[in-house]
Amino acid sequence: MKKLFFLHAYILHSICAFSQHTSIDSTQYPSLKTFTAQQDQANMMAQLGIKTLRPGPSANEADPNHANYEEALANPCPQLPDPFTLKSGKKITTVQQWWSQRRPEIVADFETEVYGKIPANAPAIQWTTKITDHEFVGRIPVIARQVIGVADNSTYPLIDVRINMVVVVPRNVKGPVPLLIMFGRPALPAPAQPSPEDMEKINAALKELLSKNNPELKQIFDKYPAYAPATRLPGPNFFAPPPNGDSPPTEQLLAAGWGYCVLDPSSIQADNGAGLTRGIIGLTNKGQSRKPDQWGALRAWGWGASRALDFFEKDTLVDAKRVGIEGVSRYGKAALVTMAFDQRFAIALIGSSGKGGTTLHRRIFGEAVESLANSGSYHWMAGNYLKYAAETAGFGRKTGCDLPVDSHELIALCAPRPVFISYGIPEKGDAKWLDQNGSFKATVAAGAVYKLLGATDLGLSNDDQKEAMPPVLSGLMDGKLAWRQHDGGHTDAPNFQYFIPWANKILK
Repeated sequence: MKKLFFLHAYILHSICAFSQHTSIDSTQYPSLKTFTAQQDQANMMAQLGIKTLRPGPSANEADPNHANYEEALANPCPQLPDPFTLKSGKKITTVQQWWSQRRPEIVADFETEVYGKIPANAPAIQWTTKITDHEFVGRIPVIARQVIGVADNSTYPLIDVRINMVVVVPRNVKGPVPLLIMFGRPALPAPAQPSPEDMEKINAALKELLSKNNPELKQIFDKYPAYAPATRLPGPNFFAPPPNGDSPPTEQLLAAGWGYCVLDPSSIQADNGAGLTRGIIGLTNKGQSRKPDQWGALRAWGWGASRALDFFEKDTLVDAKRVGIEGVSRYGKAALVTMAFDQRFAIALIGSSGKGGTTLHRRIFGEAVESLANSGSYHWMAGNYLKYAAETAGFGRKTGCDLPVDSHELIALCAPRPVFISYGIPEKGDAKWLDQNGSFKATVAAGAVYKLLGATDLGLSNDDQKEAMPPVLSGLMDGKLAWRQHDGGHTDAPNFQYFIPWANKILK
């Protein structure tokens, strides 16, 4: 019955969607451009005057073009861009100068050269709660909601964008709760079940319906009068031990009085280059190709998280001033971009984000600038990012050393708000490719801005060439910048048991 219900709902939705599109006169709008990822990348290279891009290194250490893993060769330009030096060459020394002069310069460089600008015509989102259910996660009673955000596509109705997220908050906590937005695939918890009395009514109706359709079934039901075709699933185990550090992060959050939201990035923008003329980027471009300084997928996913925060600012169940952002790998990059550009976010947990996240772009260790610019990942970035992998171009040859900004300054854009940077170990699958040390160096250097703004950083000097990455399992978590390398793989789950108390202490 449940499958039939969803099938009927899907058919009805498809009919409605078809009817909606058949009523649109597509000749009144620019035609949707359809590119492969290769064609889209070639189009961007032509816009930039790039003839050839350098290939990225191979992750296979047996290949002739394998990535560098020698620290002695990793820093071709060890001098990082100075977060305190204005483009005019003048040094800033005050908090006011940071906010009014230097920070806007850094934001502009990241928007133009690395992640792209959000266009002025980014649409409004209309949020609708589709499902509200009282359920259990483990033994914790919760309110679970599926929420859909529909983008205003009145200027280009050939593209629909429907942002999908699931929001879960504990019922056993008084007042609006802090909440962590997590990039991932949303799913409602196991649905709440009818009471035994309601189950009797359902079974009586089922028996009657089945018996009418098949008289032989009536004979079976008469033979086994106590049999119930529909039975209740096992309920929550109230005798189970409370959540601990090995429990799923969502259970740990709920047990600590937090809510969580799982936000689907693919419902905002597809994770491929062919999708750049669709999704929210395509909608704002009316189905056409990007310009070099326009946003890539990372910025688009961050924009979607900001629209989710808009929803929580009007939600009585959530304390919008204590909403954080979390992600791992590409979604760790997106979480850091979200935190850096939207100052409303209170806290961040950045997991194994690598190049384009917390790892320094100009380092040559594992993943390189070329790995993002000349691969299936170029769509994460602004088109201009391709310039820094150009071997031959009208403007000459550029490398990561030519970038006007680097990831230590992206972390610094989050200051003085708290950021916890998490990694695992290569032996368990958090590959050397991610350059954990390059992320640590960036975090060390970012701390100087935290100190300027009166916040405690890692508690070290800010000399990224001097400070050594601490041993695994020995985190630096006494300030608003935190670092911890767990002994697991490509996940931040083992660090949740440290992140939550750290966040609770800071957010009070």
